[in-house]
Amino acid sequence: MKFSVDPWDPSYGASVETQLDPSEVVVDPTVEVPADAWAPIGAPAAARVATVLFVDGVRRIDARVWVEDDAGNADAGVCASYAAGVVLAAERAEIVASVVGRGLFSASRAIRPIPTHYPEVTYQPYAAGDSTPEGLWLAIQDQMGRREVEMAEVARREAPADALVLLDGPVTSRAHIAEAVGLIKSHATAYLEPDLHRFVGTLPAGARTPLFTIGGRGSRHSWYLRLPGGTDAPWSGVVRCECSAELSVAAAIELAARVGATVPRYASQPHKESRAPQNLYPVGGLERELRRRLGDPDLLYRALRRSAHAASTTRS
Repeated sequence: MKFSVDPWDPSYGASVETQLDPSEVVVDPTVEVPADAWAPIGAPAAARVATVLFVDGVRRIDARVWVEDDAGNADAGVCASYAAGVVLAAERAEIVASVVGRGLFSASRAIRPIPTHYPEVTYQPYAAGDSTPEGLWLAIQDQMGRREVEMAEVARREAPADALVLLDGPVTSRAHIAEAVGLIKSHATAYLEPDLHRFVGTLPAGARTPLFTIGGRGSRHSWYLRLPGGTDAPWSGVVRCECSAELSVAAAIELAARVGATVPRYASQPHKESRAPQNLYPVGGLERELRRRLGDPDLLYRALRRSAHAASTTRS
């Protein structure tokens, strides 16, 4: 029996789902070459970029709460901390922008700010679409995403004009940032027809697929890139990249070449990163530092319990 082991940490789910959901939007795989002419595309060394901005965020639920209105009706909610930041990687890597936020997320109309005995820690109210776990998580994700955009815009203004901006996840609402590329580490949707989908698994390290365009709302150009350091497991080390479809095909091809020549040097290795090689070294370092800046979860939980007790005492 022959088998291979994916180095991706299973606690994060699978890097590639066993059954990918078919794309619900129109995908055009012929924007760069005809579909029957797809072949691996290498990146010229001359396209390598000297400066890269890596943008990412983290979030954590500090406490699950019930929000009660004046009539005694209670809705579920969460108090969460989130942070976003930017690493500028050139001759050395350093965090050049970061922000930490705290929020009370619930669909209840009774939500109000929750101060704590720490002067710098107040959980601001944010309305969620509903109080299901998914609805609350999406509300946290939305606020974190907004902070990521803010941090990327600040860093973009201060970085060299030719710097590459790598966003963790889809480009979507961040496509307006110059030279922005979304990098998706795991895969749950099949955007390509079966033959082209299988072709992705044959990419050699450092090569990419031709461009394809994903239609629908927020259309974008996309391509798959295989990073070095993966195993022979299917799709090991494969990331999907995307940029705004407002870019011309020629500009997107040039951007894909710059990504292909630059990003593989940051690919992580399994003995140092549990989501190797897709979780790039600067991103992993940024995530660890942002989690540290979120603060001690036990202290924050106790602070919230203390605030809840004070609020109930005041009402009674």
